[in-house]
Amino acid sequence: MGLEEGWGSSAGPEPCVLPLQPGPSPWRERLAQGTVLAGPAVQALPAAGASPSCDHVPAAPTPTACLHCSPAELLLCVLLQTMALLSLLFVLVQGLIQYPQPAGDGLDEATHRRMQERQELLEHEMARLLQELDGVAAAEKENKEVTKEVESDRNKDRVNVEGNKNEDKEEDEEDNVAARENEGSDGGKEESTSGGIQDREGTRDAGNKQGILLFDRIEWPVEDLERGCSETAELMESFTRVFVDSVSDSFYPVPQEAIGVGSAFEGWSPGDWDGVYRVLVPLNPPPGHSFHLELNSTGQVAARTFNVRVELVCMCQREQLGEKLLCLLHHSQEELQHKQERSLLETLCTGSYLDVEKTSRWFCDLVRCSWLHVPQSYSWHLVFQRCSRSCRFELSRGRKSLMVEMLFGVRQWDSDIFVVSQTTEARFPASTAWVETSAVAEVKFFWYIARQVPCESLHLKCLQVFTRILRGTGFSSSTWKTVVMHVLTTVPLSRWSRREFARQLWDIMAYLRRCLKSKRLEHFVLGNKRLPEVISVPPAMRGVEPPNLFEHLARDPAAHREAMKAYGQLRFRLWVLLSSR
Repeated sequence: MGLEEGWGSSAGPEPCVLPLQPGPSPWRERLAQGTVLAGPAVQALPAAGASPSCDHVPAAPTPTACLHCSPAELLLCVLLQTMALLSLLFVLVQGLIQYPQPAGDGLDEATHRRMQERQELLEHEMARLLQELDGVAAAEKENKEVTKEVESDRNKDRVNVEGNKNEDKEEDEEDNVAARENEGSDGGKEESTSGGIQDREGTRDAGNKQGILLFDRIEWPVEDLERGCSETAELMESFTRVFVDSVSDSFYPVPQEAIGVGSAFEGWSPGDWDGVYRVLVPLNPPPGHSFHLELNSTGQVAARTFNVRVELVCMCQREQLGEKLLCLLHHSQEELQHKQERSLLETLCTGSYLDVEKTSRWFCDLVRCSWLHVPQSYSWHLVFQRCSRSCRFELSRGRKSLMVEMLFGVRQWDSDIFVVSQTTEARFPASTAWVETSAVAEVKFFWYIARQVPCESLHLKCLQVFTRILRGTGFSSSTWKTVVMHVLTTVPLSRWSRREFARQLWDIMAYLRRCLKSKRLEHFVLGNKRLPEVISVPPAMRGVEPPNLFEHLARDPAAHREAMKAYGQLRFRLWVLLSSR
């Protein structure tokens, strides 16, 4: 009989009734033992406090399970099973809350790797910040003890830069005192003195070894620079031959042999080098014309600009010698217009002055027309870059490229000083203004030094070291080049050897410190009496007062304090660089 029949029929066996009085009962014993009816079999409920498992989950009650039970027994059975399910659900939820499952192993591994990389990055950044803080602290300490640092440099770093009269005088006095002590000392003092000399020599040898290691491990792009300079020079030679033929029998400026300028042709590359190979093309006046330079700016000599005034010159004598050119001064305008080209005053000048922008456009057109006549056009592809005061273009061949900028200028007298088309930084002069530059003189100086020093690349590697640690200090590469050039004319060239590399680095730092202390760094070419004779300057420039490149530090005390802090940072970076090798 089904369950529905048991509930709805009055016939059949008498329904069982649970006893209400206390006493032994099979149902009570089974309930005390934690068992309930579940279908045709009896399953035990988990004891109190025991961990539930899937094996103890009671099966869902079926209506056909208790065929011979009364409705009260069935109701009690269902209630007991419901309570067991609720208890199991409570235990499962509590276990999930108290003991959450970890993420998968694959996700954890990727997450841990990212966290480790992030931690390493933070540690590296923290180390860099600590170094900067140490550098600032060193700078502040150094500003308070500038006088003591002079002796510290001499004893610790063996800095001995000639040209400083105070230090030379102190060294002479120390030598005299030492000589007198040696004359009156006994044997024990002589042994002590010799021992001290040996200790100092040992310290110096250790510094030399560190300098040699640093010298050998500096990344030196000399091969790439030489290759780029050589290719640029060959291209300029080809252009010059074509230029001469193109401007012959005309009244346009006559381009001369190009001169490589800038750090690349000096033999080194600063950290902020833009990769452009620059050449200067001197321009001579055409027949019947002459150039005259007129100073049009005041103030610092180092920032002078000039106007190039163009004047006509009589050519009657050349005309009598059979040349086809007519004299521009002694022939009528109608005759000149019909028989020859216009003069330079009518083409590239604004008023009576040579215009930089007009000359730049003419020069770019000249290069464009000459390109197909040079042998490099068969293997290189040329693309012009827009520039209003020079001719800049990029050469490409496969994956290789070469950026070249052709400046043009007028020579002052027969010297190595030019006025050029290149504009100065942060200034945009008028189109008739030509900026004075000593770039050619500086290149010739580096060529001269390379032939005189025992190690031809030592001074260049000094520049390479300092320009690599300049970032964030406010010192420019041109400032460091000026400092190094002054030291090269101060320290005997015989000391510029590979063994003395570390010593020369500290010599350069000492020279910069004295310049900062006095707030004066003189221009290297103008007014320099120690300039080698191979460099030619106009007679008026040899006797002028050298311009002060640190004049802004003398005017601004805050800028001077920042410069001293930057010097402390540089000194610390150099010390770390030499100590880590």
